[in-house]
Amino acid sequence: MTMAAGPVLAGTFGVHAPMVRMVPPGQTVSAAFMILHNHGMKERTVIAAHSDVADAVELHNHIMEDGMMKMRRVDAIVVPGHAEVALKPGGLHIMLIGLNRNLEVGKKVTLELEFADGERLSFKAPVQMVSQEHDHTTHEH
Repeated sequence: MTMAAGPVLAGTFGVHAPMVRMVPPGQTVSAAFMILHNHGMKERTVIAAHSDVADAVELHNHIMEDGMMKMRRVDAIVVPGHAEVALKPGGLHIMLIGLNRNLEVGKKVTLELEFADGERLSFKAPVQMVSQEHDHTTHEH
């Protein structure tokens, strides 16, 4: 992953190396990845994500169920104090569902994280290629 003009910070919370997966025109689902870094002592809980490029934006994780990897929606992503949580292919990530525009490499997508305390953090993530082996459109929901 590459940095998008450096980390995005809100107080003691930072978003590092955000990116959105490029998908071919006509595809309606993509995913966003990043590293969430909590520089403070208190844990921070992301309860939602938002973007104007999709009808729905959900927090997801991959779990092993009945011997198969399956993607499931999660209610929150907890980032402990003085820790980081990686949102990456095959793990926690943000799903962009019902895309309303093409995601072309080099374009930037505005994302917003919503925290349990009501705080919001907006940032831009570049659209980048992600290897096909991590293509979320082939996993079972």
